[in-house]
Formats: sequence, structure tokens, C-alpha cells
Amino acid sequence: MTQEQALEILKIGVNVFLTGEPGSGKTHTVNQYADYLREHNVAPAITASTGIAATHLNGLTIHSWAGIGIKDHLSQGDLEQIAKVAYIRKRVNNAQVLIIDEISMLEAGTFSLVNSVCQTIRQSQEPFGGLQVVVVGDFFQLPPIGKAEQAQFAFKSPAWLEANFTVCYLTEQYRQDDADFLKMLGAIRSNGFTDRHLQNLQSRVVQLDQSPKDITRIFSHNADVDKINNQELSQLSGKAESFHMFSRGQRNFVDNLKRGCLSPETLELKIDAWVMFTKNNLKEGFVNGTLGKVVGFNQDNNNYPIIKTTLGEQIEVAPMEWVVEEQGSIKARIAQVPLRLAWAITIHKSQGMSLDMAVIDLQKTFEFGQGYVALSRVRRLSGLFLLGYNQKAFLTHPQMQKQDQTFREQSREAQESLALRSKNEIIQQQNDFLRACGGTLSKQAPTKKGSTAKKEKNSTYDQTLVLINQGKSLEEIAKIRSVTKGTVVSHLENLVLNGKIDLAELEQLTDEKLLLRIPEITLVFRELDTDKLQPVFEHFEGEHTYDDLRLARLFLNFN
Repeated sequence: MTQEQALEILKIGVNVFLTGEPGSGKTHTVNQYADYLREHNVAPAITASTGIAATHLNGLTIHSWAGIGIKDHLSQGDLEQIAKVAYIRKRVNNAQVLIIDEISMLEAGTFSLVNSVCQTIRQSQEPFGGLQVVVVGDFFQLPPIGKAEQAQFAFKSPAWLEANFTVCYLTEQYRQDDADFLKMLGAIRSNGFTDRHLQNLQSRVVQLDQSPKDITRIFSHNADVDKINNQELSQLSGKAESFHMFSRGQRNFVDNLKRGCLSPETLELKIDAWVMFTKNNLKEGFVNGTLGKVVGFNQDNNNYPIIKTTLGEQIEVAPMEWVVEEQGSIKARIAQVPLRLAWAITIHKSQGMSLDMAVIDLQKTFEFGQGYVALSRVRRLSGLFLLGYNQKAFLTHPQMQKQDQTFREQSREAQESLALRSKNEIIQQQNDFLRACGGTLSKQAPTKKGSTAKKEKNSTYDQTLVLINQGKSLEEIAKIRSVTKGTVVSHLENLVLNGKIDLAELEQLTDEKLLLRIPEITLVFRELDTDKLQPVFEHFEGEHTYDDLRLARLFLNFN
């Protein structure tokens, strides 16, 4: 099935299992669907089975979203207690579409608990209380954590059968462009790995000291990753600059954020250190997984590191925040420079990445699918440098061979069913689903192509100004324009500096609680004699977000 066909099925509103081999575009397709929903004023609930995956998506773990935490069983009393928690009840009732990424790592029992919570809160015995559920992943990849030998994949759950998923099995390949390498990966997937395939891999075996420098090395265990990164850093001359993670909030939420954050609590960097970005910031020109090298530190701005990416872009990297927000209030936040040393990473943390080259060690693999996940990170065999392997490295989970054939057949049936419907019938079903979700049929017009970068920049500020003049709040503007509140604040900074927003309008845009604290915050800016955010952020011990401090800083322009 193509991505376009899968997207058409998703838009109809049926429950969907979106799957496919690594590099087939699962993440791209589900992101397209999420963007489509937002364009039509339907806010999807974005979740994932693990904290790392949830952090990548700027979402919650499914355990947190459903309020089940680490429980593996819920009594009727437990369900009733969860349903009484206002923010969980509001979250589940307000949802129309629930997306769960990395479904292979979600245990069947947990999947059933999520179903029960949704049914209880939404007071409906329909699967998941009537939500459209979209699960995304590949069961040949990493299984539920800690249950590799007796794993009960989510498709073993009764809730899976009740949901009656339409399977969309993506068959196009966007990562690998090496036909022989693709055949080898396919052989691992189908349990058909032979000596011939092994011979091809053996041609790529190297010693660690002979492996290329400055490309990512992938290991199965954290201890090996930490050892390599520390060794490489220690061999660089020059002073190490340290960046410490700031945290504030309820301890369990803070701990969850730290576990899901790929940046360490203490980040040590030197010039020439090989690093990876751990968060998305399209405005600054990087995404999670962008690689680069430290080329300097800005002594005039808190010694923030300057990174030269593999594409040649130079980026000064300031701290960013990871937050847990519930019922409209922030329960916990951490702030750190969004980087990690990248001479080495674990297989687990590499899942979802695409790399031109990688050094991979499969000598200590211990889970089904680990070797398959690691090998499928690279685009071609020539980009693979293999340090070694063990007997389990080329094995996928035994439950999956027969099940995979079932999924493929179900996908073919879904594809044939789609082909039998007229275009008008499909559009009607898609429009009916949008109406049922309370969405709109019209969407925001895209930016016209062909305009210069400067015109696009001016245009975007003017569009925000129009909405400000209409009396919209920052949150409303962000929703209307399908951007973050931080982006709207950056627009506001431009408008204030260019004299298009006066003090009264700025006060009108500022939240009442924050407005009362503006004199105190601006006084700290003056006392510290700085216009930088981090010193003020640290002074208030994280009480105010970076976006709030940016907003408060604008008031200095009127004094």
C-alpha cells in the first residue's frame, strides 16, 4: 500500500494499524494525518509506548495519557478513580482521534487497560469509547520491554480484535536504496537469513580502531555507549564546558521527563565533539537526530555551543524545555541544551533514525529484533561498518512470521476495498468524519510558492498582527495558525521592535497572572544587567517558562 492510499483510509475515520518495514514512511504518513486533522480543527491525542518516542512526538506516553501509570491491572474501583480525575476525564472526553506510536513495545495487557479507561470515561462500550484509534509501528522491531521471551504483543489483546483495525501495510521504501541490502533485510524479516547473506555482512566487519571517525556507533548496551563517548571526549584537547539540566515540579513527573529526554543531566562538550540534537526546532534549523560537530562556544551568551551540522549549517544552541502539562498547568519541566554526545548511541535510542553511515556492534544483542532495527538504520550496505555479531543478531520474534502474512493480506483487502469506492464516496465519508469530530471542512490556505524569504517572513508577522487586531489571544492565534505559542511570541517580538504593537496591546495579550508578575520579572532583568533568558530562568528556578520570560522581556521596550 502507498502512503497516499493509507492517508485516504485514515481520513475516513476507521481504526487503523499503520505498519511497514523500516524506511517505508510510517512516521511521515501519521504526521501528515495529524497535520490534516489540525488543519480542520480536530486536535489528535498524540501518544507513544515509550518516553523516548513520546518525547520525539512532543506527546505523552500512552500510560500517562490514560492515567494508568505503571499498573498492569485495574479493578473496577481503579477505573472509577481514574475517571474522577478531572484532567484525565477532560483529556479522554475531548479526544476524537488517539494515535499510539511504537505499538510493538506496548504490552497486550496495557493496550486492554487503555481501552477500559476510554470506555469508562466516555461511558461507551464501543472500542476505546468510540475514538478513532491509530496505532503505528512494526512488530518485527523491538518488543515490549522486559518481556522479550514471553512478549504479549498488542495484537494479542482482546481490545485489538474489538477495535477491528484496518491494516495499512506500507510497501514503498524511502530509506534504503541498495537492492541487495534490502533483500538481506527482507531475509532477516522473513526468517530466511542464510550463509550467503552472512557473507555479504562479513565483508563489512571491521575492528573498532579501524572504523571511520565522526560517524555514529550503535551498541546494544548503555555501558558500551557511555564508555565510547567518554573516551572520545577525553581524547580531545581543550577545556570542557558543562551544561547542567534544570528541573522543577512533582518528582515522579520530573523523573519521567528525565528518562524520556535524550540529553543527559550533565552535558560535557569540547570543541570538535561529535553531537546529536535531541529535540525539534525547525525555526533554528534542526530536528531530533541532526548530527554535527562543536566548533565553538559563544562567550557572550552563556558559553552556548555552536554546532556545525553535517549539512554545513552553523547553529548556536540555547537550552530548551521539556514539560509535562496536565489540566492546563505545568506539572514538571526540565531544561537542557538539546544535545548529546553522538560518537555512540544504543539500538533502542536509534529506532526511527535514518543514517548514511553507522558503525554497529551486534555482539551483545539480547532481544529479538535488535539486530534488525540496528542494521535497518543505514541506507546501504556500503554505509555499514560491523564490529561483530552473535547468534541472536539476525533473529526476529517467532510470533511474527505467521502474523506478518495475516497483516499483509488484511492490507491487500483494505487496498482492494478502497479501489472499489468512488472518489465522491470517499470524500463524503471523510467529510462526515470531520463533522462527527466537530471539525471544519475548510482549511487554512497554504503559503503561496515563489515568494521570497523576506516576503514570507513579513507576511507571517502581518498575519499574526491581523489576528491580534481581531482581539485573539496568543493561544488562539497559535491554534488558528497551526504553530506553537513560542512561534507566536517570536512574531510578537518582531512586531514590538518594529513599533506595530503598543504597550496597551501587549498588556492585553499577556495572561492576567503573568501580567501581575511583570514588574518583578523586568526588575530581575535589570538587576542582572542582561537580556538573556537563562540567568532569569535560573533566578526564578523555573517558575516561569522561557516563552513567558520572552513575553516579559518585551515590556522593557516601553520603559
